[in-house]
Amino acid sequence: MAENRIRVDARGIACPGPITELVKAYRNAKNGDIIEVLATDPGFKPDVEAWIKRTGNQLLELKEEGGIYIAVIKVTAKK
Repeated sequence: MAENRIRVDARGIACPGPITELVKAYRNAKNGDIIEVLATDPGFKPDVEAWIKRTGNQLLELKEEGGIYIAVIKVTAKK
């Protein structure tokens, strides 16, 4: 099964906007899909870490480059 990559551009949106956009993308994703979220709000980092713990999905990468937070998530917990 080929993975589907979903890109969410939440740059310029204040919290909780980026995590809300992630949840919207997650609703349409399937197990094995990759969701990449770009955000500029520093609150996104702890929010996405908490979301990963709560949902049980896999955080492949979380980094900050030039004021942009990039989270790469593998969807693994859809039922």
